[in-house]
Amino acid sequence: MKTKIITLLLIFLVAIGLFFFINKKGDKKDVKKDIKTVKVAEVAHTIFYAPAYVAIKNGYFKENNINIDLTLTAGADKVTAAVLSGDVDIGFCGSEATIYVYNSGEKDYLVNFARLTKRDGAFLVSRKKYKNFKLSDLKGKKVIGGRKGGMPEMTFEWALKENGINPKEDLEIDTSVAFPAMEGAFISGNADFVTLFEPNALSVEKQGLGYIVGYVGKWSGEVPYTAYNAKKSYIKNNKDVIDGFKKAIDKGLKHVREEKESVIAEEIKEYFPELSTSDLTKIIKRYKTNDAWADSTKITKKDFEHLEDIIINAGELEKKVPYDKLVY
Repeated sequence: MKTKIITLLLIFLVAIGLFFFINKKGDKKDVKKDIKTVKVAEVAHTIFYAPAYVAIKNGYFKENNINIDLTLTAGADKVTAAVLSGDVDIGFCGSEATIYVYNSGEKDYLVNFARLTKRDGAFLVSRKKYKNFKLSDLKGKKVIGGRKGGMPEMTFEWALKENGINPKEDLEIDTSVAFPAMEGAFISGNADFVTLFEPNALSVEKQGLGYIVGYVGKWSGEVPYTAYNAKKSYIKNNKDVIDGFKKAIDKGLKHVREEKESVIAEEIKEYFPELSTSDLTKIIKRYKTNDAWADSTKITKKDFEHLEDIIINAGELEKKVPYDKLVY
C-alpha cells in the first residue's frame, strides 16, 4: 500500500513537472513570436546618433519586443520617400522633412514621435588656426554649408543671423556639395571653412588639414534636430511598436547621459570599426560636453516652433504648421 502511494506521488510530481515545462516552453515561443522586426532608414551614419546605437547594442529594443533592421538612406528626402513608399516602417532624419511632406498635401503624412538629438550636430572647421574665434571672423570667407533646405544649412544660417551676420551678403556659403562629400571638398582646397559632423571633423583635424573652432549646435539653440517619424496610419495601427520604440530610445539617451564616454565608445565600436576606441571616446565627449543629445524623446511645442522659425528664416516655409498634427 505504501509503495503504491509513493508511486502515485512520483507520477503526480512528474506530471506537474511536465506541465510547467511544456507551458514554460510555450511561453518562450509566444514571446519570440511577439518580437516584431521594424525597418528603419537613418539619414546618416554618425556618432551623433550614439544613443540609438547603444539602444540596439544593449538590447533595449528587444526588451520591448522589437528587432531593428537599420538601413543607411543618405538624405532626408530619400528617407521620407522610403517611409512613404512603405519600403521602411520608420524614418530617422531632420524634422523639417515631415513639414515638407505635410505641406505637399500628402494625406497619409509623416508624424514625428521621438527625438534623439536636440541641437545641430555639426562642428565648424577652419583651414587656419584661430586663438579666439568669433562668428564675425566668417565675414568675407567661403564656407561649405549643407544642402539648401536641410537642417544643417538652415541652423547655420540662423546662428549667423542671430549674431548679426547676413548669410547672403557677409560671406559665401556653398550649398552645392552633397553631405557625404563635404569633407573631401574641404580637403581638396575648396573654401575657408566647412561644417562637419563627427567623425569627419576629427578626421580633418587628425590629418592636420583643419581646426575645430566652434559647435553650430551651441549657436543655433534647441530644436528636435533629428527625430523618428512614421506615416500617420502606421502610428495609429502600431501604437505598441511606437511606444516600445520610444522606451528603448529613452533608455539609450539615459544610458549615454549617465555612463562614461569610454564605456559608450566600447558599446558602439562595432558600428564604427574604422575608428579607435580613443577617437570614439573623444568624439562622444565632444557631443556630451556640448549637450547635443535630447533629455528625452518628447518633442515640446516650444522646440518644434523654434524649428519652424529657423525654416521660415531660411525662406523654406511661409507659415507654421500645426504642432499637434506633426508630433505624436
